[in-house]
Amino acid sequence: MNSKYKFFIAGRTRNRENILKLCEIFDELNISYYCFLKNEESHKEAGLDMYDNNLADKFEALGLEDPSVRIIFEHDLDGLKNSENLLLVLPAGKSAHIESGIAYGLGKKCYAIGEYDVTDSLYLIFDKIFKDEKELKGFLVNSKK
Repeated sequence: MNSKYKFFIAGRTRNRENILKLCEIFDELNISYYCFLKNEESHKEAGLDMYDNNLADKFEALGLEDPSVRIIFEHDLDGLKNSENLLLVLPAGKSAHIESGIAYGLGKKCYAIGEYDVTDSLYLIFDKIFKDEKELKGFLVNSKK
């Protein structure tokens, strides 16, 4: 299967600022990625405003049966399936950790960036956990060679 994206960026909406900084690195290096925070199509289809500062609260208040939740789920899962690698931006919530497990199960290389609260053996699914943006950027530059 030919992937559409080099990376799937997983994280939590409440970590928006850090995730968008990382997207800038991918943009600068011209590396394709899927990021849930930058997918205007899925948000429009779901009737959500991705620029709303209260989006996380509003989305979390929706019931699981809400059609908007299904639309976001399907777009994000499609983005994950069509990516070669996953980057988990810590701290991250349950959904992002589940996405990491799905990616690992699909045989994708998994990476993380940031500090984790406690050691967990399941974090061994990550090929590398980058301590900061500089380390990630160095890795990305070297991997393009």
